[in-house]
Amino acid sequence: MFGQKKKWKRMVVLIAPFVLAVLFAVCKKSSQMPAPPSGKVAETQPVPKKKTMYRSTMNPNEISGKPGKDSMGMDMVPFEVEQAEESTAVSGRTLVRISPERQQTIGVKFEVVKSHAIHKLIRTLGRVDFVEPNVSLVNLKFDGWVEKLYADSTGKMVKKGEALLEIYSPDLVSAQQEYLLAAKASAAGTSDSSLLKSAQERLRLWDIREAQVAELARTGEIKKALTIFSPRSGFIIEKNVLLGQKIMAGENLYKIADLSKVWVYGEIYEYELPFIQKNQEVQISLVYYPGESFTGKIAYIYPYLNPETRTNRIRIEIDNPGFKLKPEMYANLTIHIMYESRLTIPVDAVLDSGERKIVFVDKGDGYLEPREVKVGVRGEDSLEIIEGVVLGERVVTSANFLIDSESSLKAALKQMTQKPAEEHHHD
Repeated sequence: MFGQKKKWKRMVVLIAPFVLAVLFAVCKKSSQMPAPPSGKVAETQPVPKKKTMYRSTMNPNEISGKPGKDSMGMDMVPFEVEQAEESTAVSGRTLVRISPERQQTIGVKFEVVKSHAIHKLIRTLGRVDFVEPNVSLVNLKFDGWVEKLYADSTGKMVKKGEALLEIYSPDLVSAQQEYLLAAKASAAGTSDSSLLKSAQERLRLWDIREAQVAELARTGEIKKALTIFSPRSGFIIEKNVLLGQKIMAGENLYKIADLSKVWVYGEIYEYELPFIQKNQEVQISLVYYPGESFTGKIAYIYPYLNPETRTNRIRIEIDNPGFKLKPEMYANLTIHIMYESRLTIPVDAVLDSGERKIVFVDKGDGYLEPREVKVGVRGEDSLEIIEGVVLGERVVTSANFLIDSESSLKAALKQMTQKPAEEHHHD
């Protein structure tokens, strides 16, 4: 037992000088690391504080915050660690130094914090539809049979006042007879004008045109079939009538839509609603017409959300020359939003961990300081900064993840060295 102790002490004596020499070289190299520039720069870019710690030569995990001997009775060797400023410290990260040569190797780039306008884009999908007020239904207020059919196919374009069909109706023939008898009696003076007005009103209530009533009065000829005309110009998008068919009062015969204007419905996410307003310009593009775009304006923002998609519908009205935009087509919608000049940094400068957003600020001579920032509006390539950096500072825009990993690792190691020191101090 005595021989083993003697052998152990001899081994310690032989190894200790080599360990001390290595630690001395490390400490010397650490002490020779360049500090941030002095003078005016030093006032705004403080040199990181350093703290002296003590480590056992035999057990590197045995660390103390004050000089003394380790558990084996050997003198502990001093070494220094950097200590970040409390005011700029970010939990879990610390100030790091990366030499200019290494920055170039790993591709570190910087951008200056600027004040300029922010350009934001909102992109979404849209669907083309009919303009509701520009759609008309054609029906009758009396029963009858189709004698002739002029508008004989779905999709056909008709003009306002163009003949759609001719219909025979016994009720209509009786109404014409009553009108002619009332007109004859009124002209002979055997009847007052109220009977004639009543007969005229009956024809008008059946949507008989004024010109047709005037022709009936002029010719005195009862027409077996009455012509029905189109109430507007447009395309027949529904046709429910055939030649010889019996038509019942109120039955829809045609649906006619004017496509000179169309509506485009878009869906806006809930968080994008603050940027949307009525009469805002929207760019519309379709895969059917590559390289071509259309311009419309937001005509209406619906006052409710879709509970399933958490989106809000908007309606865009757009002119449709050449009828290129067809209902049920899908479209890509782009809304450009410009904000006045604000303090901004590139989007790539921010590391978003979910709970907080961090940037690395250039403090000079390779020192990079982690900062937590608060952001506002996000543009296409820039972010509004509310708090965390000031105008003119330089922030890292590339290799952020490598720097963040080194900063996190260094902070973790520092925490590990401080805990044993505190425990040894309490002992």
